[in-house]
Amino acid sequence: MKRGKKYRESIKKFEPSNSFDLAEALGLVKSLAYAKFDETVDLSVKLNLKKSQSVRDTVVLPNQFRGEKKILVFCKPEKEKEAQDGGATFVGADELIEKVKGGWTDFDVAVATPDMMKDVGKLGMVLGRKGLMPNPKTGTVTFDLKGALAELKKGRIEFRADKTGVVHLAVGKVSMESESLAENVKAVISEIKRKKPSDAKGEFIQTVSVSSTMGPGIWVSLKEGE
Repeated sequence: MKRGKKYRESIKKFEPSNSFDLAEALGLVKSLAYAKFDETVDLSVKLNLKKSQSVRDTVVLPNQFRGEKKILVFCKPEKEKEAQDGGATFVGADELIEKVKGGWTDFDVAVATPDMMKDVGKLGMVLGRKGLMPNPKTGTVTFDLKGALAELKKGRIEFRADKTGVVHLAVGKVSMESESLAENVKAVISEIKRKKPSDAKGEFIQTVSVSSTMGPGIWVSLKEGE
């Protein structure tokens, strides 16, 4: 893939094959960012997984960097007040299901009570494609709407390993302090380690890198305990 002039210039400022401790790596990401907008800082973690193994969970980042999320809740009428009081943007049952079935996805997260999943599950073609399908593993299928919404409001986000065993996740903005970015990275790494499959063999985390939206990837050498 052909890269732009600014990208090629940024590559000359460090040795791409070297790895750096987390603070140095994030400092490089910030210094090499050249876009006119506030670039997102992305984390990539390559895991040693078999085809039969998966890693998927959620994490609440210590330092938030995104605006207010639009949360949709599928629930029966008796749970609507709990969802509304919890800060849900959209609350409903059949009428919302029909709206989504028509292709509407103007929300960031979908939550459903278990008694709604029989119908919500039929929205796989719309919600599944956009990664919005409620899932018990990520705490978005629950009767505890108050607790789920509180966590989502705090910034709980989902992470999952793709088919190649790589977890990609946005962890902040270039404008944030390096210390805040490092805290977010460490929180994600800690949760990934916690989800290590019991039958995983060898070194679980193989490589870690950070980058900005437009900038080059920087290899991270994590110290013991990070």
